[in-house]
Amino acid sequence: MLTEVIGWAASLILLATIGRQVYVQWHDESYEGLSSWLFVGQMSASVGFLVYSWLVHNWVFVVTNAVLLVTALIGHVIYRRNKRRACKSGDGEACD
Repeated sequence: MLTEVIGWAASLILLATIGRQVYVQWHDESYEGLSSWLFVGQMSASVGFLVYSWLVHNWVFVVTNAVLLVTALIGHVIYRRNKRRACKSGDGEACD
């Protein structure tokens, strides 16, 4: 039982941390300091860990990696939107 509690607590901390970062990115409408590859890598790793967790029946990691995959998708969409807006507003660096 204690093992499950530790796993779920760690999962909540990780998800809150990443969720907060995506929220700040959305709220500030910024793309600076981020790379599209960050989200591509996170999505790839999350899919791999999700499949692995499913195969070994580790439900803490199934849920955690499913939610991380969703946050990576949302983060990537926000990143691209923010970069596109910056490009349209005349930020030449955003257009690279």
